[in-house]
Amino acid sequence: MRRWLALVMLLVAPVAHAQTVQVVTEDSAYSYLEQGRVAGPATEVVRAALDRGGFDDARIDLYPWARAYEKALSQPNVLIFLIARTPEREQRFKWVSELMRMEYHLYKLASRTDIQVDSLDAARPHSIAVIRDDVRQQYLKRKGFEHLVLSPGNDESFRQLLAGRVDLVPLAHSDAQLLCAKYRIDCNTLTRVLTLDELTVGLYMAFSQATDEPIVERLRRAYQTLKTEGALARLE
Repeated sequence: MRRWLALVMLLVAPVAHAQTVQVVTEDSAYSYLEQGRVAGPATEVVRAALDRGGFDDARIDLYPWARAYEKALSQPNVLIFLIARTPEREQRFKWVSELMRMEYHLYKLASRTDIQVDSLDAARPHSIAVIRDDVRQQYLKRKGFEHLVLSPGNDESFRQLLAGRVDLVPLAHSDAQLLCAKYRIDCNTLTRVLTLDELTVGLYMAFSQATDEPIVERLRRAYQTLKTEGALARLE
């Protein structure tokens, strides 16, 4: 009997390791294309955890957020990062680990002296560029905002702000800095008008709900091992 059980374990164990995991994320200050390869500080942390967990064939792809989110909602064995853990999403994903905390702010062009925002209610009349299916869109929609302009990513939201097609855009400080550099804009031309305190959230890596639990647990253990060893760079 013991011999038979040992044989079963040998036959079953490789199956979980053989399942291919697709990893999806969006373009941001923490994940971006560099010489044809997805790079960035968050990407390197996720890649290190995948390597430690033995996910040798995992492929990391960069998509517009809505497409990455849809893949993680609808397909098995999809790992998504950096995704905010919110009550609406709690049962939709299998959460692996928190990678960082994120704080968002509303920005306007410094030249728009006509825009005076000192509270969330004061922002309501203004048009705001948000990413489709992003936590910022979901938060503002939940708060009853009606003038939300949907875009596929931070780049498009930022371009709409620069072109004067929207009044405000919610960004993390790091993303605002990255976008200013990318478009060769002096960041002094932006003004931070309001911090969205309620939207300070943990950003995670999470598996699609249809992913087998052994795969999820294997990555959890790998990440925790690296964290315990002090082998992970801090993201901020």
